[in-house]
Amino acid sequence: MNAPRLLTLNAGSSSLKFAVYEASSGLQLRLTGQVSGLGTAPRLRASLDGEALADESWQGATGLDAVLERTLTWLAEAGWSEGLAAIGHRIVHGGLEFRAPAELNVDVLRRLEALEPLAPLHQPFNLRGVALAQARFPRARQVGVFDTAFHADQPEVARLYALPRDLIADGVVAYGFHGLSYDYIASVLRAQDGTRAGGRTIVLHLGSGVSLCALDKGRSVATTMGFSALDGPPMSTRSGALDPGVILYLMQRGMDTGAMTDLLYNRSGLLGLSGLSGDMMTLLDSAEPDARQALDVYVYRIAREIGSLAAALGGLDTLVFTAGVGENASPIRARISDLCGWLGVRLDADANTSGTGTGTGTGRISRSDSAVQVLVIPTDEQLVIARGVAGVLALSPGASRAGSVDAGPSPSR
Repeated sequence: MNAPRLLTLNAGSSSLKFAVYEASSGLQLRLTGQVSGLGTAPRLRASLDGEALADESWQGATGLDAVLERTLTWLAEAGWSEGLAAIGHRIVHGGLEFRAPAELNVDVLRRLEALEPLAPLHQPFNLRGVALAQARFPRARQVGVFDTAFHADQPEVARLYALPRDLIADGVVAYGFHGLSYDYIASVLRAQDGTRAGGRTIVLHLGSGVSLCALDKGRSVATTMGFSALDGPPMSTRSGALDPGVILYLMQRGMDTGAMTDLLYNRSGLLGLSGLSGDMMTLLDSAEPDARQALDVYVYRIAREIGSLAAALGGLDTLVFTAGVGENASPIRARISDLCGWLGVRLDADANTSGTGTGTGTGRISRSDSAVQVLVIPTDEQLVIARGVAGVLALSPGASRAGSVDAGPSPSR
């Protein structure tokens, strides 16, 4: 019998990432793909062992439903749904309850829907992906892997706000996000460094969303995103941390919740400061004064957060750049590292700009005399999702359920 296949879906507000794994001898990546340009000009690209299998764009219906339907249809028509045992979904928010991957049934989905106000740019898209995948492949089991779960064991002092206890009991605490990315980075550090896992490490997940995480031997001890995905440094279109008095002021001026949500999630950050774009490469290429200042604020706030997290760790051994900006924008890496010179960071300029650290594996871009090793590690959230699915459904080699999970109806239907 052929090994069961796992499909992973990572549905966001502007893109959809997917991958197919076979649960045979370990998890073998068979296909990887992405649809970019949701809502504008979707483009589906997929590859197998570096060889392009699909590259198509379309117009007309460009929202998530249309993109998912087209992607799932392409997967089925190309034969990738054969032997499909399960579909793993990135779910941004698991609240206080979901601290590990979980099979998605009606009751679980209902509880996850209640968390949508905490992650309005992500949670609705994640859950819509679940619904469409259930409809398209009703015999495949659905599993959620949660971004917040990686931070669930942080010290309580790192998760509490100075608010009345009844609000804390109601779930108003710091959750943290980008957990799948941090989980993967921690696994790479453990593979490289054993149980030490880089020692006192700060990981910079710099993409459209931005957060930093302090890891002590691979475990999360503090992170910059808190109750929502708005906290921390400025992001592409999100404000980052604000004085709460700004919110009170806007409320007093008559701004309602919908308008405030749109302002903080969609019209702020690099886009708001620059008045030009939230795209890092566009801003790096721009000579406009406001674009330059937007980048100044961005690197300053990130460097300030590094200082805070270094204090939480009691020092710093390793600094890791990951995600789209972290992996590809060498000028940003250089500027942030320069501001961390007081911590002993010494960047190798040639390694930083020559491509070292990009692609697969781990790349060191710090000098030999640097007190802090600086690494570029490409993240792989899809693999973390697949590992979570395999763990929940016992799809490891030789497990009794392997090959049989496609035989019955989905429990979530």
